[in-house]
Amino acid sequence: MAQNIVYESFDRLESFMKDVFVKVGVPPGDAAVCAEVLAESDRRGIDSHGIGRFKPIYIDRIREGFQQPVTKFEVVRNNMAAVVVDGHDGMGQVIGKKSMQIALDKAAKYGMGMVAARNSTHYGIAGYYATMATRAGMIGITGTNARPSIAPTFGVENMLGTNPLTIGIPSDEDFPFVLDCATSVSQRGKIEHYDRIGRKMPEGWVIDRDGKTETDPAAALEGLTRGTSALTPLGGSGDENAGYKGYGYATVVEILSAALQQGWFLKMLCGFDAEGKKIPYHLGHFFIAINISFFVDLDKFKKTTGDILRELRASAKMPGHDRIYTAGEKEYLAWLSRKETGVPLNEKIQKTLKALREEYKLDHYQFNFDVL
Repeated sequence: MAQNIVYESFDRLESFMKDVFVKVGVPPGDAAVCAEVLAESDRRGIDSHGIGRFKPIYIDRIREGFQQPVTKFEVVRNNMAAVVVDGHDGMGQVIGKKSMQIALDKAAKYGMGMVAARNSTHYGIAGYYATMATRAGMIGITGTNARPSIAPTFGVENMLGTNPLTIGIPSDEDFPFVLDCATSVSQRGKIEHYDRIGRKMPEGWVIDRDGKTETDPAAALEGLTRGTSALTPLGGSGDENAGYKGYGYATVVEILSAALQQGWFLKMLCGFDAEGKKIPYHLGHFFIAINISFFVDLDKFKKTTGDILRELRASAKMPGHDRIYTAGEKEYLAWLSRKETGVPLNEKIQKTLKALREEYKLDHYQFNFDVL
């Protein structure tokens, strides 16, 4: 399906998102954080978690009343390097940024710091928080549970969230090592992206209750909501390609996102009550900061890390391929390209932005698609 793609500046879109967040009741400072995290996703080329999710994941949930625009961030336990916080169903990006900052502050004092958060909401790309640590010269680790999506190995029922286990490590290169990916073969946001652009999914991403693969993204999204479809864990639906590894890592993230802070888990996170009424998700996250300088000189660590990454990229290439990448490199290259071109907006997103602009009387925003 042909798409009318228009490119828009990051600054304009980030400012627009901030102003819409304010219109739905998010305080200006918090609105700026939320918009920054979403724009950062697009800057890194992660189209599944940026402007495309602005309205359906955040604005609609606030308007429907099961996500709170004003975040009441509460520290409920504070023991040296370990902290538990409650976000009271506020803005996940605000909860995430404050939590990682606490972990960094603890690590600055104790060498390591960890924060477990409960009663949160979708916090955007996990790599944003891991990168907070790399910018501070530390290692950052974060994870979150999510709506039931992944089927366990040999199962067909969506039980676990896509549950990213994300790690950021500073190096002496122009970009840090940031491994930011779901523990499923793909994630719901990428399926939403395929649906927006009218493209079929590859086989093996989603299975139905008979264990058969689905390739229609609209049908898959409906099935994930109804519980009749499930994402496959990293490695696939069986154990032939080690799908049990993705299943195991997803379970680790689920436990760390729920058990440490006594939060909700698995089917409790479906977003509906027994009568089918929408309710808050009550997601859990965890944030870990490791202060490298407590172990070794930071510059020496960064040099060794950079050497490892450079040797990996310089290793022998598979026939037909002239380049090997390390985690975070493709996102850095996406930024180098997109800082010149801006964010690609398909027709569906253009229509959404126009509707929001009209609804909230933000007529002073003129987008590039207005001249078409």
